[in-house]
Amino acid sequence: MTRMDRNQLSDDEFRLQFRRWIEANYQSPLRDPLCRLTGAQARQWLKAQYRDGWRAPALPAEHGGMGLSLRKQLIYQQELEGFRAARPMDMGLRLLAPVLLRYGTPEQQATCLPRILSADDVWCQGYSEPNAGSDLANLRTAAKDCGDHFVINGQKTWTTMANDSNMIFMLVRTSVEARKQQGITFLLADMSTPGIRVRPIRTLAGEEHFCEVFFDDVVVPRAHLVGEVGDGWSVGKALLGFERFSHGSPELLRHALSVLMRTGTALGLQGDDRYREVLERHACDVADASALYEQVCETALAGGDADNDFSMLKLFNAEATQRIAEAVQELAGSSGGLLGAAPHLGLPEDLEWLYMSTRPLTIFGGTAQVQRNLLATRALKLPKT
Repeated sequence: MTRMDRNQLSDDEFRLQFRRWIEANYQSPLRDPLCRLTGAQARQWLKAQYRDGWRAPALPAEHGGMGLSLRKQLIYQQELEGFRAARPMDMGLRLLAPVLLRYGTPEQQATCLPRILSADDVWCQGYSEPNAGSDLANLRTAAKDCGDHFVINGQKTWTTMANDSNMIFMLVRTSVEARKQQGITFLLADMSTPGIRVRPIRTLAGEEHFCEVFFDDVVVPRAHLVGEVGDGWSVGKALLGFERFSHGSPELLRHALSVLMRTGTALGLQGDDRYREVLERHACDVADASALYEQVCETALAGGDADNDFSMLKLFNAEATQRIAEAVQELAGSSGGLLGAAPHLGLPEDLEWLYMSTRPLTIFGGTAQVQRNLLATRALKLPKT
């Protein structure tokens, strides 16, 4: 069945077809949307989607995507969540592809988009630096413009899945201007380029998904420039908008609520008034986030300005997910600090890992403080201090 045929299906037919396809093709033992699919497992899953025409639900059909309606995109996401499929780190599709459609040359689109869709290229994002995290405009990684190429020197940090990627998109400084936001350029690079070195960072959750990336006289062809030299701040802000769109999804929030429900059931608390009050309060947050996400998506897809709404969603979802993880810890008591699953509670989840893995949610994609500043100055028109 072609992508266009799937657009003609009723919502119920589309849902059933995709559900059956997931059940037949998802091969990883990981069944937790907070977990990340990496390496061969991630590529197998993405390549299967591409092979059978289930890849890139939001990407326009003329660029190789499914071009689904908003309603079917939401159904697509709901089915992945219902199956509890782990998330592949698909930054090429989620973040870079929309940027290339807006700022990329026809040659860049023709070269990069097919390799993103086929999962032949796996991309990571080179934004944050040791002294440029929340204040991204403070970045110092320098790129010398040498005409037909750039020479890059510097360091990126918190580069998610750099150790599992073969390509990187990044912001670099090509000149020093009066305003920090000026003189920044958006470049693409092959991770196998001489002079690029990756060092993983081990987190409290016991993972090494974050990395440091070092650049020593790295040569990048001018053909890998996206947009104009010195206009990378505009390109980078657009990408952060797409990232907030992704982080606005209530997927992780719904998953955390399901863990809270299973924990309460395992402890026999269904009739406990205090537990029911906690559960209902968090369930209201999830329902609010889900309804707002659908409304904001409709606004964005209709061409409206939804940047402030996405900032609000990202902030709300991140903090609400952390609150639910904290509630799970309180219910589980000392069992919440055990490493590994909690079979004595009848739970497959690692509750300690759940808590640790939700702590960075208010940092990546723009810290909670940055989101509040954006909402204060842009949405509420408050003066900058």
